Amino acid sequence: MAAPDTASADTVAQRPTPESCGLPVSEGISWLELMAADSRPAPEVLTTPSYQNRGSTPIAAARYTSEHFAQLERERMWPRVWQFAAREEDLPEPGDYVVYENAGRSFLISRQDDGSVRAMHNVCLHRGRKLRTEDGTADRFVCPFHGFAWNKDGSFNHMPCKWDFAHLDENKLALPAVEVGQWGGYIFLREEPGGPSLEEFLAPLPDHFKRWRHEECVTVMWVGKEVPANWKVTAEAFMEAWHTVVTHPQLLPFTGDCNSAYWTWGDHVNVNLVPFGTMSPHLDPAGKSEQWIVDQFVKYNGRSGDNYDTAADPYAVEVPEGMTAREALGAKIRAAYTAQTGYDHDHATDAELLDALVYNVFPNFAPWGGFMPNIVYRWRPGKTPDTCIMEVRILMRVKKGEKHPRGVPMKFLRLDQKWTEAPELGILGDVFEQDMDNLPYVQEGLHASKTGKVQLGNYQEIRLRQFQQTLDQYLGIPEGSDGAAA
Repeated sequence: MAAPDTASADTVAQRPTPESCGLPVSEGISWLELMAADSRPAPEVLTTPSYQNRGSTPIAAARYTSEHFAQLERERMWPRVWQFAAREEDLPEPGDYVVYENAGRSFLISRQDDGSVRAMHNVCLHRGRKLRTEDGTADRFVCPFHGFAWNKDGSFNHMPCKWDFAHLDENKLALPAVEVGQWGGYIFLREEPGGPSLEEFLAPLPDHFKRWRHEECVTVMWVGKEVPANWKVTAEAFMEAWHTVVTHPQLLPFTGDCNSAYWTWGDHVNVNLVPFGTMSPHLDPAGKSEQWIVDQFVKYNGRSGDNYDTAADPYAVEVPEGMTAREALGAKIRAAYTAQTGYDHDHATDAELLDALVYNVFPNFAPWGGFMPNIVYRWRPGKTPDTCIMEVRILMRVKKGEKHPRGVPMKFLRLDQKWTEAPELGILGDVFEQDMDNLPYVQEGLHASKTGKVQLGNYQEIRLRQFQQTLDQYLGIPEGSDGAAA
């Protein structure tokens, strides 16, 4: 039986309010109030705040510009964290492999005959050439320089002119292995063994995503781009929603930017819950109907009807009398998503069908929660502290009963190209370009800063604060410092 269209007064009264949780409140309806008014009962993961004030220590600007700081990251942080390296659909068959490169390292991630995944350093142990530069399929990795060869599990296979290498023990020539972890269709690696397990590192993310089942999804779109800004500058631009009022004004008619919730857990996981289908408190609601909100959402929401295998655009909604924009959009998308996937989604809340439930896992992995086509971000440092690679994947649920297909390859955009040159992104390309209008000048400003400090808000930028404090722990430096004494 379908859930009631609105939450009861008793249910609303029992839900915690921002005030009762000690959280600051902006003008307009709060996130928790939106959850209480959702047309379906919201899960606890969306109604249980997790916030603590983490102080107001400024951040050294040099953290984003200094080669010394980047070197500390390469030596002390990157080898010791779980990195999102690939999706299962990137290498579905035995022999398939992915080349994953980050922070000066190159790795081969290889599917074995028994379906397991192994990862190893992508460097020939003879003269140091990379064994592979592109993804592919192979049972052996033969070095293109002299022909030294390794099996797909990293064990040594063959060397030419063996007589000239009597000093080498073939039993000790396996490619150096790295740890592999798998969760939710994602493949992670960690270069240095030890530390928390993947499950411990990700917690509580796996519990939150049980409803959203990313393991049933496949990559249908993947665009990467070189960005003229530090990887942390770029990642942090996607850790808060309140820049919308100036950077993305076209989104304000249907985005509750100031209604967003910001929660953190431990050292590695946080979330920004951004409601859609509700007007920004920055706008005057006079004369603005619920239908107007929907119409603006359809124009600029960044998700196309092309994402849905249906005869009609699920965002083409006429709002019935007495219904909110969120309820009307939720009802239409709920039906379309159920039809598309073959799974019953009657329990899905409006929030899970509409909103940007943007999780971050330290240091550079950001999967969206919910049931809509899911966005996944990844950021990697560039060749200098002033550049990085940003990637955007779109995941779609595989229809019930159908075979899991191979994912699409990444389309790469150079530094001189725009996000809009990837037409598959649709209106998202325009939104990202608005962000790009800021990021190069943030990077230049950090170099030019007279104070040498960056200041953060205590609530809306709490995710940035947690991110920077965790980085301090890995680097072993004082909070917010430039690491010069390390």
